[in-house]
Amino acid sequence: MAFARYVAAAVPVKPRCATRNATPPSFSATAVSLSSLSFVSPRRLSMLPSFRRVGRRVKVAPQESQVSIAADSFTQFKHLLLPITDRNPYLSEGTRQAAATTAALAKKYGANITVVIIDEKLKDSIPEHDTQLATIRWHLSEGGFQEFTLLERLGEGKKPTAIIGEVADDLNLDLVVISMEAIHSKHVDANLLAEFIPCPVLLLPL
Repeated sequence: MAFARYVAAAVPVKPRCATRNATPPSFSATAVSLSSLSFVSPRRLSMLPSFRRVGRRVKVAPQESQVSIAADSFTQFKHLLLPITDRNPYLSEGTRQAAATTAALAKKYGANITVVIIDEKLKDSIPEHDTQLATIRWHLSEGGFQEFTLLERLGEGKKPTAIIGEVADDLNLDLVVISMEAIHSKHVDANLLAEFIPCPVLLLPL
């Protein structure tokens, strides 16, 4: 099962005064559940003329262990996945960016890198396939990685997103790095990322 993580930011809004001499309304704190990192909307307060009861005080129990686990999942990477879905033998701009980011993260956290090349065609039908492999090795070596695991998932007739999810699940990966270019080019379906990929996904803007 995949889990989506969201971070919400509360922005203070300046209240409007009904009249010049009206008593400014009180405010109650917005509750945020850190364990699920989901946004909880504040209750609407009843603005009665008496202003006797504006809201209830809520005591939130500390959940440091859950917060620590959520934070560690984004900072302790040991195995990263770099999917390659474009057919450019010299890699597209988005793929080169993803390769450089993957190498930088792996170097920072001492992680391993697995590269998976995905194409609906078989190897013999892909022109300059060997050139693409050499280009991938060159870009990762520029980031300080001479050794990495290389997988080829060619001609299987599966959606690239499903293949990425299978590899991430089989190898128990910690992070998948994908450029938004792969989504814009329709190689990867963004709507299926949360369904198929069991680990965090880093989407890189162009």
